[in-house]
Amino acid sequence: MKKSVIKLTREGYETLKQELESLRQKLMYEISERIKEARELGDLAENTEYDEAKNEQGRINSRIAELEQILNNAEVIEATESDVVSIGSWVVIKNLNTGEERTIRLVNPQESDIFSNKVSVDSPVGRVLLNKKIGEIVRLKTPAGQVRYEIIGIRTE
Repeated sequence: MKKSVIKLTREGYETLKQELESLRQKLMYEISERIKEARELGDLAENTEYDEAKNEQGRINSRIAELEQILNNAEVIEATESDVVSIGSWVVIKNLNTGEERTIRLVNPQESDIFSNKVSVDSPVGRVLLNKKIGEIVRLKTPAGQVRYEIIGIRTE
């Protein structure tokens, strides 16, 4: 069976790796300590502290498994200078309806973070920008109506 490759930027790969290490530490020390303390409180059948700690342990274990799967299938992409929008590109777009300019980075869904202007290539914005060139105008349907963006810049960092 062929593994599916997950393309990540160097920054995204390192961020996920740090999160994995942090969760492993938390699981090994903090959660196990909370479970131990809750056990000492007595009857586990009515012990909400124990239940909460075990639930947290389960959530952390799930996220660890997810991160391991992502990192094991990751291919770090090195953004190269190009005049075509690709994963890892920083794209300067101008909203032709309002004149507002924005800079966003196209990344895979595992890295997307709207607060850091990292937009998934699977999002509507990402899909319309991918493989476009400077000067091209793209149209995007939004709840407020159709918006037109012009690509005015592409950079790697």
